[in-house]
Amino acid sequence: MHIRPLHRTWTVCAIALTTAGLLTACSNSADEASSMAGTSSDSAVFPVTIEHAFGETVVPEEPTRIVVAGYTEQDTVLALGVVPVGVTEWYGDQPYATWPWAQAALGDAQPEVLSATGDGFEEEKIAALEPDLIIATNAGLTEDTYDRLSDIAPTLAQSDASTAYFEPWDVQAEKIGRALGKKTEVDALIDGVNQKFADAAAAHPEFADKKAIFLQNAFYEGKAIAYQDGLSTDFMTKLGFVVPDDIDAYVPADGGGQASIPLENLSVLNAADVLIWGTEGPGDRAELEKEAVYDALEPVEDGNLVFTDGVTAGAIYFTSVLSLPYVIDKLAPALDEALDGTPATITG
Repeated sequence: MHIRPLHRTWTVCAIALTTAGLLTACSNSADEASSMAGTSSDSAVFPVTIEHAFGETVVPEEPTRIVVAGYTEQDTVLALGVVPVGVTEWYGDQPYATWPWAQAALGDAQPEVLSATGDGFEEEKIAALEPDLIIATNAGLTEDTYDRLSDIAPTLAQSDASTAYFEPWDVQAEKIGRALGKKTEVDALIDGVNQKFADAAAAHPEFADKKAIFLQNAFYEGKAIAYQDGLSTDFMTKLGFVVPDDIDAYVPADGGGQASIPLENLSVLNAADVLIWGTEGPGDRAELEKEAVYDALEPVEDGNLVFTDGVTAGAIYFTSVLSLPYVIDKLAPALDEALDGTPATITG
């Protein structure tokens, strides 16, 4: 089973949430989302029919026992004021597979945590939770796994075969909102995220048309992993940046939008006005700086660098209605500094 479309070795550890500022920021994002979403579904809309890659799913009545079988969909469910009975751990070892930006929406709830493993879905555990809806829009469903999960409960799948993982966040959110009877609420959430991007772009006109490249936290097997325009780069382009197509030459045929750049060709990163490294701890930056070819890059010499912390990197990869506002709040001021030639390190 293909666990994730991100070609990286996750250097993951539990992130201690001891910083009051981080907790406040996360609480604000989740509280704002919950207030926009409301907590009640419109029961008059049921039954609801959702089309997807394997046909259509009918949700006969308002679901009350929801299992999230995908990697990131709990954010949307929680943002809509609904607490799932089961969630899936993707990475990060966060409490109840819920990252800081969504913890306020989770509250004191303790959903069952399922594992995303190469062995497939934990179908027995899912069935034991007696769900009336299984959400798996970001779960890599095949027709076979969809059929098996549908034998347990109505199952929400990805839109088509090409989006088995990481379908656009707003497309996923809209389907989930309709399945929960909360179309008005989810539309408001999506509009709110887009407006936050627009406001941040307007507040930082210096971002417009600047070239930015987002990279993973380290060099893997002598290569840097950078992202083409599309996968994991909306957070930059919606702020006004453009992703230079110079890196496209290093995307393999099955690369899924990821450029795998050998260190001997790392100078291609000089096409960027700013480099954003998805670092997860101080040691990551130190490891990058051990490579002479890294130190010789123009953005490195000019200080046009952003280094994330582990939570911000996770928020970028989650790309959800709850994580994206967190990304904007953390990244916009850091990018402002980096463009002025001061390397910015995001911390909790």
